[in-house]
Amino acid sequence: MTVYIDPPTWPGHGRLWSHLVSDVSYEELHLFAADLGLPPRAFERDHYDLPSHRYADAVRSGAVEVSSREVVRLLYGAGLRRRKYAGR
Repeated sequence: MTVYIDPPTWPGHGRLWSHLVSDVSYEELHLFAADLGLPPRAFERDHYDLPSHRYADAVRSGAVEVSSREVVRLLYGAGLRRRKYAGR
């Protein structure tokens, strides 16, 4: 099981966020997130949003640190990228 995380550089709600993704399946990602104690509401289309204060927890649990660009490449490569569509 390999799950990937980008640096916490995405602002929102007064804090910085990382994206947690799998390059295998959503099931793998959901299992990893559940082990971290992330709530289901943290899942957005194809990734989990993880606040910066939980970044080290994810890495200690085995998430591989990659760039934000690499997160997108991994999602596309696995066929797991779900784009946000205007009007939805």
